Amino acid sequence: MYIGEIIKDYRIKNNVTQRAFASRTSLSPSYINTLEKIYNPKTGKPYSVTTDVAIELAKAMFISIEELLSKLNNNQEFVINDTDNNKQVFPLLGMVKAGYDYFATENIIGYVAVDKNVPDVENCYALQIVGDSMQPVLYEDDIIVVHKQEDVENGQVAIVLIDNEEATVKKVIKHDDYIELVAFNSYYPPKKLTDKDSFKIIGKVIEARISKIFE
Repeated sequence: MYIGEIIKDYRIKNNVTQRAFASRTSLSPSYINTLEKIYNPKTGKPYSVTTDVAIELAKAMFISIEELLSKLNNNQEFVINDTDNNKQVFPLLGMVKAGYDYFATENIIGYVAVDKNVPDVENCYALQIVGDSMQPVLYEDDIIVVHKQEDVENGQVAIVLIDNEEATVKKVIKHDDYIELVAFNSYYPPKKLTDKDSFKIIGKVIEARISKIFE
């Protein structure tokens, strides 16, 4: 759904007029009406919104910004603005396994709001944790922000691609002739990888949306 459709659907279900809905925000009724038309006639594209506006709209519907973003069509555009809300929007590319049956998806499945101080925005994306191997640091459904890069320093947490198609999130410990993928959960033993194995580092975890331990 586009953001205008979500607003209209909410208003109809809750019997709220555009004017009443707008009064819950700093936005005008005419702007709400514009968003509900979905497409800009000049461009043929859906109207874009700023992250500030998205946050206001979420509050007006009594939902979290994350819940609003999860409902949105992948083609919904955002303008990231520099305000005191301390939020910005990243694409949520899919899920990454916190375990040893590796997998990751690479299609945009939604969007997520994260702290705006994340550097190098163009080379960052978000993934959702599945599994328990990184507990008690990363839990099921936690969101991590990943910076695209091909190497990390010893001891950093990375996304490692296995056999060119499957990925996992683990702490990387480097040795002279091999690396270890180490889980935080002691139930999972370290995974040893040598040059004979097909693997590569594809990103460094720079933030966890909930625990914030990577700041």
